[in-house]
Amino acid sequence: MRSKWPSVLWFWWGCALLAPAQQLSPDDPRWIEQDWLAPRSKPEEALTQRLAEITLSTNHLDSIRLFYVQGMGMTLEGPLKVGRTTRKAQRRLWGISDTLSWQQYRLHRPEVEGEIEIRLLVFDKPLPAIHASYAPLELGPLSIGFPNLDQAKLDGRIRRLGFSALAPLESSKIARPDGQLYTIYETIFNAPDFTHAVGITRGDGMRQMAPVDSTTGHGGPGYSAQVVHRSDEVLAFYTGVLGLELRSDRQWRSSAHSALGIPEGIPFRFSIVYPQGARTGQLLFLDFDDGFEKPAARPPRVPYRGIGMWTFETRDLAEIERRARAAGTPVLHPRIRLQHPIWGEIDALTLLSPTGFPVEVFQRIRS
Repeated sequence: MRSKWPSVLWFWWGCALLAPAQQLSPDDPRWIEQDWLAPRSKPEEALTQRLAEITLSTNHLDSIRLFYVQGMGMTLEGPLKVGRTTRKAQRRLWGISDTLSWQQYRLHRPEVEGEIEIRLLVFDKPLPAIHASYAPLELGPLSIGFPNLDQAKLDGRIRRLGFSALAPLESSKIARPDGQLYTIYETIFNAPDFTHAVGITRGDGMRQMAPVDSTTGHGGPGYSAQVVHRSDEVLAFYTGVLGLELRSDRQWRSSAHSALGIPEGIPFRFSIVYPQGARTGQLLFLDFDDGFEKPAARPPRVPYRGIGMWTFETRDLAEIERRARAAGTPVLHPRIRLQHPIWGEIDALTLLSPTGFPVEVFQRIRS
């Protein structure tokens, strides 16, 4: 395990650089909880709730099962029963050609409440991946985050299954608001279909970044990340149209031997967006300086293999529509009613973020 101090890996070293204590009032939740990511808003204020589903497209069900079930300890259900009417609605909503067919599976952690689910689409015809390689500088969807109680154990488990990582397991010391240090352990694994899965543990009594099963030590998915260009436009979409909140926004340079496995000194902006009042289901955005980022092989969307869509639940789909119109947000498909195999009857629409990445938003139909 590689240990270093300092590190600018993801968000954590940025927190350590903040001056402790005196920047926060005694009644600030970040001070009370000694956690820079503690919410200052309330869940009832949220227009859009946490990230509910990550859509993952593949042709390789066996590899998916090996990594996410045997490796990450998730449960795979399916193929799910999806009626012809629902399948037709999904095809329109997600912009999938009539020439393709798929089976739908559910990857989740039923013993833990509040996790993001993975909607797995297994297509009948070979499809190219969004990414050309595992290079983390490629634009587009990057990773799924898996908080857990023992990252060293998870690191060994995943590697024994035959999967590699961008770098060895990282260990970094991070400052709380009061200046006390705690340890972060992190590995960015190379998962199937040129997707990354981040295993991460916060040590020294800190709350994990998503609920974790105390029996198995497994947790997540708890968040997802993208590499983007023109991050001002991207953040304006997620905060202005979806109503999410920006909790951290920093400019850094990559460190030597970081878990991202990229050269030292690359400048990047790192932003973290949460639903109001939420402790999990967050979005991470990395915007590398021009000249360092690389184009993806395919558009960042279903049906190309990899992370092809994010899905959010809202309490007011009409308000999302109003905001999208006001912002001039492209609409992949307008509101449609359909039967979701897990959530029941919903109204849903699909927007295109400034990167061309599909964002599905739904509202449940209450009986």
